[in-house]
Amino acid sequence: MARTTRTRATASPLYTPSRIDRRSRRAAREQFTTARKQARDASPTPMRLTGSSMDLGLRATYPSSGRPGPTSARGGSLKLPPHRMTTAVAAGAYPFLAEGGLGAQGIYVGHDVHAEGAFTYDPFALYGRLDGFTNPNILLAGIIGMGKSALAKSLGVRAVAFGYRIYVPCDPKGEWSIVASALGGQTIALGPGLTGRLNPLDAPARPRGVDEGDWRTEVRKRRLLLLGSLAKTVLRRELHPMEHTALDVALDQVVARAEASGTTPLLGEIAQVLGFPEQLDSAVGEMPGRLVHAAGDLAHALRRLVHGDLAGLFDAPSTVAFDPAAPMLSIDLSRLGGAGDDTALVLAMTCASAWMESALADPDAGQRWVIYDEAWRVMRHAALLERMQSQWKLSRGLGIANVMIIHRLSDLLTAGDAGSRGRALAEGLLTDCSTRIIYRQEADQLGAAATLLGLTGVETRAVSALTKGRGLWKVAGRSFVTQHLLHPRERELFDTDSRMHA
Repeated sequence: MARTTRTRATASPLYTPSRIDRRSRRAAREQFTTARKQARDASPTPMRLTGSSMDLGLRATYPSSGRPGPTSARGGSLKLPPHRMTTAVAAGAYPFLAEGGLGAQGIYVGHDVHAEGAFTYDPFALYGRLDGFTNPNILLAGIIGMGKSALAKSLGVRAVAFGYRIYVPCDPKGEWSIVASALGGQTIALGPGLTGRLNPLDAPARPRGVDEGDWRTEVRKRRLLLLGSLAKTVLRRELHPMEHTALDVALDQVVARAEASGTTPLLGEIAQVLGFPEQLDSAVGEMPGRLVHAAGDLAHALRRLVHGDLAGLFDAPSTVAFDPAAPMLSIDLSRLGGAGDDTALVLAMTCASAWMESALADPDAGQRWVIYDEAWRVMRHAALLERMQSQWKLSRGLGIANVMIIHRLSDLLTAGDAGSRGRALAEGLLTDCSTRIIYRQEADQLGAAATLLGLTGVETRAVSALTKGRGLWKVAGRSFVTQHLLHPRERELFDTDSRMHA
């Protein structure tokens, strides 16, 4: 396109001599003004975009002077250049933006204090959907009276509405019995003077699709693990190789006799065979007297379950059958361990857990919650920690969400000295919990809690100031302060302060 040449007219002031009269100078100024006006009129008018030719998206909402009126928000000549940042930086630059939450799918817990919205949680729904959520296990810690037991029971009751089943292998205070009864579940009470009996050597039903020979091998392995856990708990040490051999041979002899007579092996029969080491020596082909010392210690260790304070509870055929279809099953052990010695409680919990494994190992039983209430009482027993660790490791394959309830994070440190087997097992349980729920902790416990859980300074101060029913939820690295809300019927059902109010 050829460029059009435009002629521009200008006017310049005329030179006027200084020695002229006033009339002549006035005439010269008037002549200059007239010439300048003529030059302005002769100049071409600049082209402007009309409203019809301008794109609607490019039109200015307000004039160049800004929005008119008192709402213009013009406070001066401050002009800031535009700044670009990532969402991660924006979250730190603008801390009043709330966390997005875990979504609406799951069990209603209460409301998010910071986001002021509903807070829901379901470990099975979060698995595979939330980054860093590697397992469904839960740690719940809080001092007495802050509502952690109410939270655990509320989660159990509400989980039943979602089709989950609840197992409580150890109820040391008997608080879950009324909950199980309200849900139409089952409670097995064990203790002196009660009629409940559990045989931990019961063989669970063979799952569908498992070969009979493989299942016999699996049942034998479980029985050996149970006997070893019971012996280690009583002896308070690891077993020697000869002791493992003695248990192995004694179990095989008792099972062979039971199958020949069509009965179920009992713990008392194992202890009886261990009391005659000559039979063990002949079965193994050892020199007479080789297993005397090893078998003697084991026989006395198992004697407590046969003739001691647990006599009859686990050395008789089971008086109840496991109902895998029950919405909730709890084992009431409130009659045991009341004198300050937790050994009886731990032995009973070990036997009850072994008896309950028959349903947990069934792949067709659906997804379940296993709640270990007052778990701090078993932290000093490495044998039971080993069984719990196995349960934690197999949680994904079995479809189980394990819940461990303790008072303080320092309870995990009572499992043993630094570097010991017990301490490693306890810390391993904590590591295998993708969800940590921390209720209020005392000031002297904040250091241990911050170290074990990796709390930030803000989270540590928040834990020290939490009120009743309010807890810090750490789910796969994300933090929430949640207020637990109870239905009036739940509040009545979970009340553990009735004697204090009376």
